[in-house]
Amino acid sequence: MQKSERVSFGSKLGAILAAAGSAVGLGNIWRFPYETGNHGGAAFILIYLACVFVLGMPIMIAEFTVGRRSKASTGKAFGVLAPGTQWKWIGFLGVLAGLLILGYYSVVAGWTLEYIVTSLSNGFAGKGPEDFVASFQSFSQDPIRPIVWLLAFLFLTHFVIVKGVKDGIEKYSKILMPVLFILIVVLAGCSLSLPNAGKGLEFLLKPDFSKVDAGVFLGAMGQAFFSLSLGMGCLSTYASYFGSDTQLGKTALSVGVIDTMVAILAGLIIFPAAFSVGIQPDAGPSLIFITLPNVFQQAFGGVPFLAAIFSLMFYVLLALAALTSTISLHEVVTAYLNERFNLNRSRAALLVTSFCAVTGVLSSLSLGVWDAKFFSLSFFDLLDFVTAKLMLPLSGFLVCLFVGWYLKRSLSYEELTNYGMQKVPYFTVYMFILRFLAPVAISLIFVNELGWL
Repeated sequence: MQKSERVSFGSKLGAILAAAGSAVGLGNIWRFPYETGNHGGAAFILIYLACVFVLGMPIMIAEFTVGRRSKASTGKAFGVLAPGTQWKWIGFLGVLAGLLILGYYSVVAGWTLEYIVTSLSNGFAGKGPEDFVASFQSFSQDPIRPIVWLLAFLFLTHFVIVKGVKDGIEKYSKILMPVLFILIVVLAGCSLSLPNAGKGLEFLLKPDFSKVDAGVFLGAMGQAFFSLSLGMGCLSTYASYFGSDTQLGKTALSVGVIDTMVAILAGLIIFPAAFSVGIQPDAGPSLIFITLPNVFQQAFGGVPFLAAIFSLMFYVLLALAALTSTISLHEVVTAYLNERFNLNRSRAALLVTSFCAVTGVLSSLSLGVWDAKFFSLSFFDLLDFVTAKLMLPLSGFLVCLFVGWYLKRSLSYEELTNYGMQKVPYFTVYMFILRFLAPVAISLIFVNELGWL
């Protein structure tokens, strides 16, 4: 009964765009370009692509397998496939990770709305580098404004979630993802047209194998896993809405291609623009909210209207990327509460939104007026550390063990081939990667992120 009653995405395209939206997020835009530029340019991209398609794809397919086979949310799926065992805790780990990430991620997502409004009012005009630093610090440490924006962003996410799978997640993924892609292509084209943009393009795409070492490989693997949203439970939850005709291998490939294209196009926006004005891009929030506003003003300073338009388009792009991610994170927890406690969707979503509003407010305040430290970390940084460096690698590792070693090989074959309807010549290689290569790779990422290597 459970399988027949469960709602599904209305189309293969909807499934692909929803899953791609889950993967595409702020990490594609503020982390990937920096990692690429500082680790050998095209050399890093080649290693990254190998990590995505050799290691990332099999793990994504494994998460898809768990979701579609169980026809249940991440929190319940492992219990359905392995009843009476301790494997169920993998699902709980994914739900908890999604809940904690959504709280502090919404803080940064809210910042994009502040910068959209500032762009609309041409508020960046006439500012120098020091002004952008001061304005960002003043805003991020303010006890009121960031909270207003994070609550607004949570409301947008909540609005989509309560609409349901077809009328909410799928419908808005079909709108948001094409708009996001159009914006990023237009912005990349504008950036490449700037004077001296070729230097930035060369920096990004010219291979420098002298920078390639073991650390670069580990960084590429970590970026691939982070960028594809592996271990968060989003992909397996979305896969539970896949139809029986959805090809898991092709869907995973499509998601990987879209996610990688967005990351590379983000580099084509940032580096040509930065090099055109002689500014070295850095990483993290400072790139997005300090360096780039300065770059846009200098690059288009002669035409203030273009500077305002370019900034507006960029921050709308960021907001869309963040929104597709917050929707998937919210759905992981909402779907679990709906199934586990028989709560209707509206009530389950309200509980998730309310909890994340509290953790988001605390995260925001910890960057300013609330100076409490947890293991020498702010509350915001603590949530980031626990989820990104502990929970997600552990979750991905356990998924590999579950599908690679516990789940019947015949079951994995049935899901990947759609019960023999599709030819999958790579099945043996896929299982080898899940059983041996991927667990080793995740273990290396884990110890590297903790600074043990």
